[in-house]
Amino acid sequence: IHLVLATQRPSVEVLTGLIKANITSRIAFQVASQVDSRTILDTGGAEHLLGRGDMLFLSAEATKPRRFQAALVLPKEIKRVVDYIQKTEKRSEVETEESLQESLKESPKAETEFLEFGESDEELYAEAKRVVIRARKASASLLQRRLKIGYARAARILDMLEERGVIGPGKGSKPRDVYLSEEGDEEELNNL
Repeated sequence: IHLVLATQRPSVEVLTGLIKANITSRIAFQVASQVDSRTILDTGGAEHLLGRGDMLFLSAEATKPRRFQAALVLPKEIKRVVDYIQKTEKRSEVETEESLQESLKESPKAETEFLEFGESDEELYAEAKRVVIRARKASASLLQRRLKIGYARAARILDMLEERGVIGPGKGSKPRDVYLSEEGDEEELNNL
């Protein structure tokens, strides 16, 4: 995973210590003052850059920033490339809400298959119920890991568990409460 964060206002309110501690590789282009350079790189120098792609790069392995020259692509060149692509490429149809509705009308079975809770899902539901009761918590990621299923299916099973009174409502990113206990509901588990 590559994460790129950019700001036009290098202040300590924007580039907090937490961000700088977790993102150790940083690039600074020309800035107005040494204070801005210190905010980005923890050292001066970026205020002396020439602009037009001139930059300082600080990596986790380096003790001081290294100077690089990036490719500079002017807006005029970008426009020429976009114009060329528009002239040479065929336009593809963008699916609109209307076209999606039409395709669902043509194939209503696909929609109902997706929305219905089938027999195989009932078996999965029973296994999910065992998992959340034993774990004493319920979350989509727990069901995904334990049952080796995707997010959509795990979320659908969580909704069923909530509807049937096994778990409580969602609390943001925290796991849901489980209302049944393993000891008190051992016979309930065996009936699954």
